[in-house]
Amino acid sequence: TIISIPLSEYDEIKTQNISLSEKVKAQDETIKGQSEKIKSLEEKINLLVNGRKSHTSSTPPSHDIGRSNKKNLRTKSNRKSGGQPGHKGHNLEMKVTPDEVKDYIPEFCDACKSDLRNESSVVNDRRQEIIIPPVIIHYLEHRTHSRTCSCCGVTSTAQFPDHIKAPIQYGTGIADIVSYLSVYQYIPYKRMVAMFKDLFNLPISEGTIDNMLARSAQKAKPAYTALQVQIQESEVVGADETGSSINGKKGWFHTWQNEMVTFIVASLNRGYDTIKTYFPDGFPSTIYVSDCWAAQLKTLAFLHQLCLVHLLRELTNFADALSCDWSKEMKQLFQDAIVLKHQLNESDYDQTQPAVLLLETRLDELLAMDYSKRHRKIKAFTKRLIKNRQSIFTFLYYSNVPHHNNGAERAIRTIKVKTKVSGQFKCEEGANRFAVLRSIIDTAIKNSKNIFEELANLAQLSPT
Repeated sequence: TIISIPLSEYDEIKTQNISLSEKVKAQDETIKGQSEKIKSLEEKINLLVNGRKSHTSSTPPSHDIGRSNKKNLRTKSNRKSGGQPGHKGHNLEMKVTPDEVKDYIPEFCDACKSDLRNESSVVNDRRQEIIIPPVIIHYLEHRTHSRTCSCCGVTSTAQFPDHIKAPIQYGTGIADIVSYLSVYQYIPYKRMVAMFKDLFNLPISEGTIDNMLARSAQKAKPAYTALQVQIQESEVVGADETGSSINGKKGWFHTWQNEMVTFIVASLNRGYDTIKTYFPDGFPSTIYVSDCWAAQLKTLAFLHQLCLVHLLRELTNFADALSCDWSKEMKQLFQDAIVLKHQLNESDYDQTQPAVLLLETRLDELLAMDYSKRHRKIKAFTKRLIKNRQSIFTFLYYSNVPHHNNGAERAIRTIKVKTKVSGQFKCEEGANRFAVLRSIIDTAIKNSKNIFEELANLAQLSPT
């Protein structure tokens, strides 16, 4: 049967079909775009939830999601926990000459109850108890005298020592305690006021504490400058920075350190300008260890070494969240390089070892792979490694260069603790004081010196 459709209706049906076809095509494009967007969001969620944690990035542990499943970059060893064989223990030892002796002598016989008080006794055993006596404030009065000469009649008057300025003032020892409690023990001003009152029965105000810290930092400036010079002349320097609130603004603490010296700087700038201010000539004779922050990599140095721990965190992130085989291979390469570092002896650095050359070849092969189809974050990571290729395995050619930047991270961790306790630094000057005094304290720790004694030595200096 032939159905006859008027020409006008045929044109209308044709138009409807074309319109429907275009609508289907548009919907297909929309679905395709939404699918790509969903895939991108899923990858982002995987990077955030499954990969981006404190052990795979710079994210602090407090921001970890699902911390119960936290992994660690360290591999498990066969050693038991606690002190290892050969470890020198530390015991509480008795003092050879005690400050006070309390004798316990029997007065009657345990058997027949006879009087023993007239009998001689011998020491049977001894035990010691460590006691901190109550702290009693000591008031030292300074008096000047005058004398009249019998020959000429002139009266001569003695002068007070230079550090005695007021009718009554706090001694330098109290300023040492304030510096120790504030900068090393992170105790805020208000708590310190309560502490001095409760423990020492000594009234002291927050303003006085602030003035004491200002004077202590001023006296420490020459030693602080000397630390800066030592860092400048070091063979190996680790550098890092961390954020901190300074009077409600975003501030930064920069650190440069080696095995013996720590130098810390407070600044409102995170970038290269701060580095240039303190080290305008860079480090032309130094191997500079840092993360991949652009300002650090821009710093002039004899050689650079990237922190492999930072790189391993990112690779772990990619491997866990994106199942990236390339990331797993690169991670294994870096771990093999770290193992080799521990196996090398001092004499092995006299010439390049075959094992090092093999690692270099593996690295070149991995970097030469086509990365155009990888996730954008992995592509950016790969480009960064290619750009800084010569700074990846520097530590395998120099015995004193570590594969990590842990020393610098430990140095800036003190700022994080201080910020968590006090919230922020109320002014730039307060942040600068902390940087100066903390540099002195951390350097003293590295050199096995008594922190309080070092602060006391600074207190004896006259303000510059």
